[in-house]
This record gives sequence, C-alpha cells and structure tokens, in this order.
Amino acid sequence: MAANLPRSPLAPAAFPALPMIDGVEFAAVSAGVRYQGRLDVMLAKCAPGTSIAGTFTRSATRSASVLDCQVKLGKQSRDGAAILVNSGNSNAFTGRNGVAAVGTIVQATSDATGVAADRIFTASTGVIGEPLPFERITEKLADLNAELSADAIADAAAAIMTTDTFAKGSMATCDVDGKIVKIAGIAKGSGMIAPDMATMLVYIFTDAHVAQEHLQDMTTRLVDETFNCITVDSDTSTSDSLIVAATGASGADASEHPGFEEALGSVMRDLAHQVVRDGEGATKFVEIRVTGATDKTAAKMHAMSIANSPLVKTAIAGEDPNWGRIVMAVGKSGAAADRDTLSIWFGDVLVAENGWVSPTYSEADAALHMKSDHIRIRADIGMGSSDVTVWTCDLTHGYIDINADYRS
Repeated sequence: MAANLPRSPLAPAAFPALPMIDGVEFAAVSAGVRYQGRLDVMLAKCAPGTSIAGTFTRSATRSASVLDCQVKLGKQSRDGAAILVNSGNSNAFTGRNGVAAVGTIVQATSDATGVAADRIFTASTGVIGEPLPFERITEKLADLNAELSADAIADAAAAIMTTDTFAKGSMATCDVDGKIVKIAGIAKGSGMIAPDMATMLVYIFTDAHVAQEHLQDMTTRLVDETFNCITVDSDTSTSDSLIVAATGASGADASEHPGFEEALGSVMRDLAHQVVRDGEGATKFVEIRVTGATDKTAAKMHAMSIANSPLVKTAIAGEDPNWGRIVMAVGKSGAAADRDTLSIWFGDVLVAENGWVSPTYSEADAALHMKSDHIRIRADIGMGSSDVTVWTCDLTHGYIDINADYRS
C-alpha cells in the first residue's frame, strides 16, 4: 500500500524528533501480515501506574479489536499496559474468527510481556473482510518484547501505516507545578476519514500522572475539537481507535491542569492536521470556518456539509473559486440558514453577502487564493453567535487511483 505511493506534497519535511516518555517502550517488526519487507506490527509497553483513556469508532460494523478495547476501557486499573497494532489487515467483518484472533493475540502478548490480558489493547488496520493471519503476529511477539526501547517510537509510527505516505508524529511539553512533563503521539490515517470518532489510529503517551477519569474527560473533549473536526472522504472506518496513556513517571499530577490539557490538545490537533495533509490524493489543505450559526450543532452541520461536498472539493482541486458550491452545501446541510444573511469568504476575499455576490468581489483575487496549498473558506450564517472550524482536503483523481485498486 504505502510503499508504492508518492509522498504527499503537503507532508512535513521529516518525522519530528519526539521526546522519550519515561515509563513506555516501543518495538516494531516486519511480520508479513499482508506485504513482505515492511514494518507492520508495533508493540508499546507501559509501566505499572499507567492510566489509559480512549475513544473509538461509532461504526455499527466495528472490528473485534475495537469491541475488545471498549470493554477493557471500562475496567481500568493502575497496572501496566500494552498496545499491539498490526497494519495490512483490519480483522473487521471476520465474524467469530475475528474474535478468536483477538483473543489469541491478546493472550500471546500477555505471555510475552507479562502484562495482564485485560490491560492489552489491540488494533488492526487495512483490508476489511479477510481473515487475519494472526499466527504471523504471535510468532513475532518474543522478538518485539526483546527489542523494546524507549527511543523506538518512530518505528512504531511507521508500522501502523497503510495508504499513508508519511509517518505522523507530534510532541509537546508543559510545566506542571514546576515539573516539565512530556507528551508524544503518533497516528495513521489517509483515507476512510470522517468523524465518529476520527477515522484512524492514534496513540499518545505522556509521563504526567493523570487520574483515569480526568484523562478520559480530557480525551473526549479534545477529540471532539480535533479528530472529530476532520474529514477526507466522509467515510467512517470500522477500526478507528485513539488511546492516551499517562505513565505518571514524571511525578507531576496533571489531572486538573489546564496547561496540560492545552498541550495535549495541541498534539491532537497537529496529528489531526497531518492526517488531512496525507489525505489520499490530496494537494490542498482546506480550513473551513463557519460563524454566525444558531448553535454549535448547526455550525458543525454546515461546516461538514461544505467539507464533504464532492463538488466543493473538486472545485478546490481545480483551483476554481466557485462560491456557488458553498451556497449549495450550506443550503443542503439540514441546519438553519437564510439566503439573505449568508456571507462567504475565500481567504480574505469577501465573495458573497446579503443574498448576492458582493459588490467588492474580485474573481482574480479569489482565484489567486485558490492556487495556495492552504485554502481558507469562511461562511457566516448570520443567524446566531456559534462557530466551528473543520479541516479537509481537495478531491483529486489520485484518490480514485489509490482506492480503485486498494486490495491489489
């Protein structure tokens, strides 16, 4: 998959230098789950005292791994924890075989690492509906456990990629009562990206102590503002998982620390943006801001209607300032809108207002903005005071090329 795809033109220059997080170690191997010669299984092992929080896809056809993790998330303890992820096969829509595969992997991971089975969180990503060759994974667990290292997070990020063209990582630090705490996160995601939760795999680690209930509250709030505000193609995956692990090794208690929550949110936002920048076939990063809506729900409905419209996304790909498509998307969203109070901007260019094209509108200026690789669209509904920002990418023929032969 990813090995044959050119690097996204919106990709960062390189994988960032992430800090080592005390209390967590990583390893990655090539197990040949689907393809030979590429890292495709990663293990993260967290020390005793680690709090775990998470959010998962709301798909009605979610995978066996997701269902297993959701059950375990509600049975928290302060023991150690481990995360085991494979790429190449999602183990979704695989019936009882899928459930059995998860059980076997969990027990084998527990045996190899000494972590209790109810603290093993697994995920699989890749093709849907094909039996997972789990024995290829279990055969590598001894190697994974032996190779655990605090500085191997970059390998872990590479191992979870599917159609991603670059590994995704982000970090932040913050001061908690005079102690510097560190946060490092990795993510995968490129296609089948739409909220509920975000359609991807995300793993974030910090050496702060955060009580589990506080960590879960933070995670839920921040996901709604970040990963649930991105879309590539409006399709929600069966396998998406986000896990935050707080080892507590720094000794700093960030359970109710606003600065820590802000730093964690910055990592989530950066990773979410990287997923959009790696959208399948993407050439433009698109920020859509809706203001003046009747409430937050209406603002989100308008924003996602614009972000998910194939007509809007193809116009952006063609660098066409076709503002009529924004009017269309607002009108079809299902949220309250009024033609005569709607205003639209492309970048800083006022395009439409008062139910008609703005008398100051310059097609040349709007067209110039559309040539940028970072497009900003704003729609003011003019009916209230609520706003929201979402992020998406353009829709090019590259998306078709990738997905037309995804299984080959």
